[in-house]
Amino acid sequence: MKTVVQNHSENFNTLTDAFNNNEVCLMECIEKLTGEKIAVICGVWFNPKSNEYEFTPFAKFFNGNPYELLEPPE
Repeated sequence: MKTVVQNHSENFNTLTDAFNNNEVCLMECIEKLTGEKIAVICGVWFNPKSNEYEFTPFAKFFNGNPYELLEPPE
């Protein structure tokens, strides 16, 4: 059985590549479940076929103190 971290390792590697290639942005989005505005790290790619930028969400920032919102692993 894979751990939660192992399940996300491929996305993490893709995100690392995006940072190395300056293909990332910080975007304000609205979380559908809560309606809360959140900051999201997105990969950014230009699609020459559509002549538009495409954004792929990878991670979101915490609103509030993450030390108060998370339990550390045991």
